[in-house]
Amino acid sequence: MQKTILVTGSTDGIGLETAKMLLAEGHTVLLHGRNPDKLASVKQQLESLSSSEQVESYVADLSSMSDVKKLATQVKANHDKLDVLINNAGVYNPTTLVTVDGLDSRYAVNTYAPYLLSQLLMPIMDSSSRIVNLSSAAQAAFLATDMAQPSQLSDGTVYAQSKLALTMWSRDLALSVQGTGPMIVAVNPASMLGSKMVKQAYGVSGGDLSIGADILTRAALSDEFAQATGQYFDNDRGQFASPHPDALDVAKTAKVVSVLEQVLSELS
Repeated sequence: MQKTILVTGSTDGIGLETAKMLLAEGHTVLLHGRNPDKLASVKQQLESLSSSEQVESYVADLSSMSDVKKLATQVKANHDKLDVLINNAGVYNPTTLVTVDGLDSRYAVNTYAPYLLSQLLMPIMDSSSRIVNLSSAAQAAFLATDMAQPSQLSDGTVYAQSKLALTMWSRDLALSVQGTGPMIVAVNPASMLGSKMVKQAYGVSGGDLSIGADILTRAALSDEFAQATGQYFDNDRGQFASPHPDALDVAKTAKVVSVLEQVLSELS
């Protein structure tokens, strides 16, 4: 059965490989990118591999919460039902540290944007839908209030904190909509894959991107993940696993969600 799947950050890296894999299986893919020219080029490239009706494109800068809202509005205007949202887009060492909203760019793109986008698209998703959130093996403890302002800590530290925050809200949101809303799972696609982010951060070419694309496709479509809501899949180990202990701490997670909601309400 053909599904409609939105993949954020799908103009390169794991996102692009995932889009190719999904199109090859006959699904409709909603591409997303920040750069209009790059997005148009990728759309043209992918249309040559499938039918043009299977590929749509959406421009949005996910460091801007108003752009996230516009993206959700556009998707909802074009579709009554979204089967899968893959929150793939992420940043490690952004060129601009502080966003137009006054947030830390790493938290904005890696934590706030997927949270807001998931919430806004929930009305066109149901219990058969899925949200796949790209987490990481890198998860580091933080105070919930750290998310509310730019951080002076290293890129690696804030990246790991933002990915733990994503993993925390993934579990919380999954439990809150269980039974009526989409399956929500956090996935470490595998460490040190050959994405642009890995090359920039570590100066290495990295591993085969198809490893990450394969697990995201499985999380999006396979029966293996049908009952995975609220869980964490570690593709370095090839199995469901325990995330950072803070992701299982109800009180700490509640504080994270509270800060997310408070900051987003102040920006609305």
